[in-house]
Amino acid sequence: MILEMHCHTAEHSDCSTVGAAGVVQHNFDIGLQGTVLTDHHYVWPPEEIAELRRNIKVPDHYLILSGQEVTTPELGDVLVYGADASIEKGTSLETIRTHFPGAAIIWAHPYRHENIPSRDNLFHSLILGVEIFSSNHTVAEGDRGLRDWHHLKFTAIAGTDSHALSYAGLYPTIFDHPVSTAAELASEVRAGRCRPFFKEIPRSGSTSTQVTEITIGTGSGGDIRERYVTKKHKNLAAWRSAARRAQVMEEIRRHGFGEGRFRVPKPLGNDQDSLTTLEEGIRGKTLFDRLVEAEPREARNHLEMAAEWLARLHNCRLHIAPPEEFFSDERRRLEFYLSAFYRTDNRHTRKAQEIMNKVAAFETSLYSKHPDKLIQGHGDFHPKNIFIGQDSDDPSSRFVAAIDFGSSYTMPPAFDVGTFLAQFRNQFYGMQEVHNKVSETVFLQRYLNEARQLDHDFLRQVEVFRARTSLSISYYLIKLELGESENLWRVLVEAEHHLTRLSM
Repeated sequence: MILEMHCHTAEHSDCSTVGAAGVVQHNFDIGLQGTVLTDHHYVWPPEEIAELRRNIKVPDHYLILSGQEVTTPELGDVLVYGADASIEKGTSLETIRTHFPGAAIIWAHPYRHENIPSRDNLFHSLILGVEIFSSNHTVAEGDRGLRDWHHLKFTAIAGTDSHALSYAGLYPTIFDHPVSTAAELASEVRAGRCRPFFKEIPRSGSTSTQVTEITIGTGSGGDIRERYVTKKHKNLAAWRSAARRAQVMEEIRRHGFGEGRFRVPKPLGNDQDSLTTLEEGIRGKTLFDRLVEAEPREARNHLEMAAEWLARLHNCRLHIAPPEEFFSDERRRLEFYLSAFYRTDNRHTRKAQEIMNKVAAFETSLYSKHPDKLIQGHGDFHPKNIFIGQDSDDPSSRFVAAIDFGSSYTMPPAFDVGTFLAQFRNQFYGMQEVHNKVSETVFLQRYLNEARQLDHDFLRQVEVFRARTSLSISYYLIKLELGESENLWRVLVEAEHHLTRLSM
């Protein structure tokens, strides 16, 4: 049973701008199964709730109950469920427990204002649980609450603490069993048979980073759920790299990628103590998934949007990271890819070595003496790092966003284009149904139409970086124990083919 556990009404809370009828109706419309009104120091009597029900269009089975928010001297604001009388401001927790022994007391929004609750307070003997998700918490504060809940395993709820209709019902709580009265609600809280209603989905990360996507709420009513991505890093070096990545993302957002048609996720905070970074979650599906399921016309549109995103970034001509970082890290990365061949004594090692030597020589000759050719790029631009979404049912609200800026450097523009083309070829290899709908040449042509200040030999540079990406793909195949597969041979042969075009 999914309930809103914390909301205020204009009838009985001076801080609220929304009437009870509006908030209850809204919560029903977005898929919740009940609303618990928690006005400050006020319990709605049964006859007032009955009158409210008569004035709204919700079925009889939709639950409407009343609790209250009470300011206490020990913990500040708490939520009280199951007390049959209003409680005055400043009443102590001990008095509340004495007068209402069957009530459930929950500590409200304890993490706000960057507060770090002590373990003793989280397990205070006079409360039964903690509100970890709330509109009164920032994403970083809510994530700290989530981490504490996982670690300490106390009873937790979510509560929107809504004072306006625009964000009502965003942070619901799910109960294991149905309830029909305030006393039953309190009993279930006392038994710990409730928890915040959210999804916590592990995502692919790396050996040094654990990535989890958090989505809170029901997803109904236009799907305005809060989404964020938490990245737990295994060492300080990885955390510092992520903090650097967040700075790059923030700077790119400042140049027109914060909202609208072209976007970059918003960094939401980082915590060195826990080696955690947070960023905005993106609504939508990856370009990879979109191309698999779209009709040909729509697939072409998606691919063109991705090309426009990249051209827009390159046209900004940003220089966020120093150029020397690209040169120092690029050599190291190429050698890292090659090391997999030597480590496994792969029979194609010589071919891979020759490809790497040609790529490195080309990069050095063309760019080392001309850092002016370098601009801030994405560094790992491919269909699974690109999201296509919509803000509403209106197709004009469609947007494209790129994620994962861990390889973003001041780099050659052709790097991103070559990476995309090679990864497109690899990710959709064997999926003829996608190639029948759309070709990577659609991406390339739209990019060339939109990008500015390209070198006269730009397409030759793209061929080099298609070959270079083939080395990273080969490394991945070897990691999957596919080093002797025909697929790896194909990737290397195609890399050679791209490099032969340098002499044409």
